[in-house]
Amino acid sequence: MNTQSIFKTILITLIALVAAPDVFAQKVANYAVGKMSTEAYEHFSFWAEAGKRTKITYTYGKDNKELSAAYVGKGSYQGKLCFKVTLPKQQTLYVIPSGYKLCVINAAKTYNKTFVWEYEGPVNGIGTYCDVCMQDEKEAMTLLRKYYLK
Repeated sequence: MNTQSIFKTILITLIALVAAPDVFAQKVANYAVGKMSTEAYEHFSFWAEAGKRTKITYTYGKDNKELSAAYVGKGSYQGKLCFKVTLPKQQTLYVIPSGYKLCVINAAKTYNKTFVWEYEGPVNGIGTYCDVCMQDEKEAMTLLRKYYLK
């Protein structure tokens, strides 16, 4: 390969990276139910990086105990498109997008909660900006549809 071909290849790669900067960026969509720092609080973080889903974390309770969740795959629940996750020592949960919310339910219907997008960043100028976080409910749902439902 000559110098001109190498230069051309590098230039094309750089243009592609500039045109699609989010392809390699780490991103997270956060969803919660309940009020933070209370026993009723539950939170899911759905991560993607380098064009792939990477991890799911589940946080709960007043002390924000965190568990890793496993992505089981796409599916359907009562005719609705969903994806499935499992928590350690738990049964499978069905995560069903509904508008910009997530209905999370188990097969026995003993767990059935609606999670909403959770903003992580400064409020009234107080707090730290989260550059990996989806900045609104539309972006968050786009991430889930792209990496968890395809």
